[in-house]
Amino acid sequence: MAWIEKLHATYEACKGHEPPGAEPLMPVSHTPQQAHIEITVDGQGNFKSAKIVKKEETVVPATQQSSIRTANEAAHPLCDKVQYCAADYPAFGGAKPAYFQSYQTLLSAWCASCFTHSKAQAVLAYVKKGTVVADLVSEKLLHLDADGKLLTEWNGDETPEIFRLLTGKKDKYGDTKRDQGDAFIRWIVWSADDLCSEVWKDSRLQEAWIGFDSANNTEKGICMVTGDPDAALASSHPKRIRHPGDGAKLISSNDGSGYTFRGRFTDSDGKQAAGVSYVVTQKAHSALRWLIKRQAYRNGDQAIVTWAVTGKPVPDPWADSLSLILGIETTAATTTEDGQVFVGDGGQAFALRLRNAIAGYRAKLDPTEDIVVMGLDSATPGRMAITFYRELKGSEFLARVEAWHTQYAWPQNFGKDKRFVGVPAPHDIAEAAFGRRLDEKLKKATVERLLPCIVDGQVMPRDLVVSVVRRATNRVGLEYWEWEKYLGIACAMFRGYSKSLGKEYDMALERDKNSRDYLFGRLLAVADNIEGRALKQAGETRDTTAARLMQRFADRPFSAWRSIELALRPYQTRLRSSEITAGFLLSREKALDEIMGLFHADDFNDDRTLSGEFLLGYHCQRQALFASAPSATNDQPSDESTQERAPS
Repeated sequence: MAWIEKLHATYEACKGHEPPGAEPLMPVSHTPQQAHIEITVDGQGNFKSAKIVKKEETVVPATQQSSIRTANEAAHPLCDKVQYCAADYPAFGGAKPAYFQSYQTLLSAWCASCFTHSKAQAVLAYVKKGTVVADLVSEKLLHLDADGKLLTEWNGDETPEIFRLLTGKKDKYGDTKRDQGDAFIRWIVWSADDLCSEVWKDSRLQEAWIGFDSANNTEKGICMVTGDPDAALASSHPKRIRHPGDGAKLISSNDGSGYTFRGRFTDSDGKQAAGVSYVVTQKAHSALRWLIKRQAYRNGDQAIVTWAVTGKPVPDPWADSLSLILGIETTAATTTEDGQVFVGDGGQAFALRLRNAIAGYRAKLDPTEDIVVMGLDSATPGRMAITFYRELKGSEFLARVEAWHTQYAWPQNFGKDKRFVGVPAPHDIAEAAFGRRLDEKLKKATVERLLPCIVDGQVMPRDLVVSVVRRATNRVGLEYWEWEKYLGIACAMFRGYSKSLGKEYDMALERDKNSRDYLFGRLLAVADNIEGRALKQAGETRDTTAARLMQRFADRPFSAWRSIELALRPYQTRLRSSEITAGFLLSREKALDEIMGLFHADDFNDDRTLSGEFLLGYHCQRQALFASAPSATNDQPSDESTQERAPS
C-alpha cells in the first residue's frame, strides 16, 4: 500500500497549490468525461440554447458505481449521456437502453437532501419535462431519419459534427454505427446573480455533491492506508487513470461466480484482502491521473511518472540532457561555422551546465524529500499493473540522475536543430538498438530495462550496447541523419558501459591512446575524410569507401583496411594535383602516419572483430579533423546533403 499512501499524501500537499495555469486536481466523487453537447437552461429549468463541444474533457459528479460503469444503468447524478438524461429518448427510436429513471431517481434524491444546490434543481426541473431530444433536434444538433427516428449513420454529403465526434461501433453485420444516444451532455445554468454558470466549474456545487455522496457511503471498516478504524470503505476503485477512455484499474476484483477466489475470500469486493477508504482511493487515483497528464513519459499504454510527494519540481529522468539543461550554450572554440558542435575540452562545459541544472533542483528539494518513480502498464483492457516502483530521497535521486547524464554523455547529432552534448532519451536508445520500426512491445520492454540503469544506477545491459553498436556500424541502408544520430548514441552507450567496468574514455581525441580498436577507428575517420573531400571537390554525392565498408571493417579491420587504402590512391592523386587541396592532403597523410606509428607490433595485423571502442576513436578523430580544417564547411558533412545509398 506504499504507492497509494504516497499518492494520497501528494494529493493533500498539492490540492489548492497547483502551479498557475496547471489543471487543478480533481475533487473526490468526480470523474473525467468527454463532453459532446452543452445545454443552457435558466434557473427555473427552461431551455435556452444548446451547442456542440468538440470532445472537451469535463469533470462531472459521479458515484462509485457510475465512475466504473461499462454499460449499465448506474447513472451520473448531473451530467450524462443522452440515453440517461433524456426521457424522450425511446420515443425517438433510441437503439440503446434508456436509463432515464435511474438518472432521475439519483438526481431527485440529491435535490431532496440537505446537500441540494440550485443548479441541480434547475437541471432536474428541465429533464422532467421530457424534451431533451426534441430540443436538441430543433437546434439541429441531433438528427432524425424520414420516420422521425434518431439516425445511427449519415449518408449525406456534409457530415454533421455530432457524427464526427462520436466513436463508431460495428454491428453484427460489420457496419459502423454511431448512436446519438452516446452523446454526453453537460449543463450551463444561467442566473443573473451567479458569476459561474458552468456546473462543472462551480466549486459550491461540487462540495454539495461530495457531501451527499459521502453521506450515502455507509459501509465502515479499517482503512489500511490511514489506519482509520471507522472509515467509509470503497466498494470499487477509479479507472480512467491514463486517459479518459482508459478502462484499466489498479485495484479491482471479479464477480463471485466461477473459480474467482478459490476459497480465499467469501466476497468479491476485495475488502477482506485490504480495505481502503473511499476518500483515500479517490484522492490517490486523482493525484496519479493528474501527475500522468502533467509529467509522465508515455508510450502507448505504458506510463512512467516521477514526482516529489510535496509537489516540488523534479528533473525528468526520461528526458535527454538537452531537455534537462534547457539548452546548450556554444562558443567559437566548440562550434564550427555551420553550428556543428564538437568537443575539444573533454566535456567540461557540459559538466558545468549539468551541475548547475542539478544544483537548481537541489536548491528547491530538501535532501530528505520523498521522490517516487512509478511505472504503469496494462496487458488487458481491464487490469493495470505497477511494473516499476522506487522510493528515493531527494539527494539520492538527484545524484543518480546526475550520474546517468555524466556517465553516458557524448556529443549527439539529432539533426540541424538538435545537436548537444549529453545523454539521449531512453526511447531514442531503444530506436538506436532495434531501428525506427521497432515493435511497440519491444520498445516498452527496452525502456523498462533502462529504468534500473537510470534510477538504481545499474550497469547498462550488454546486449543493448552491442545492438546499438552494430546498428551504428552498418551504415548502408540508413539515411545520413539517421546514421549520425545512431553513431552518437552508440558512442554514449559504449562509453558509459565501459565506465561501469572501470575503463574511462574522454569525449575529446586521446592522441596518445594506443588501443588497437581506438586506433583502427581513427584510421577509418581519416580515410573517410580524405575521400569525402575529394568527392566534394568533384561534385559527387556518393558514399565513401570507408562508409560503404564500415560493417566489414568492424568485423575484419586488417582485411578491410587494405581495400580502403587501395581505394584511396586515386583520390589522393586528385587532391595532390590541386594547389588548394595539396596542403590538406599532406596534413591527412601525416595523421595516417602518426596513427600507424602508435600500433603495437602485432595489433595492426590482428583481424579480430572490433569492439564499440573503434566508434569512439572514429568519432573523436573525425571531430578533431573538422576542427583543424582551414574552413570547417569544406569538410563538415551537412544535414542537407543528399548522399546516394546502396540498397540494404
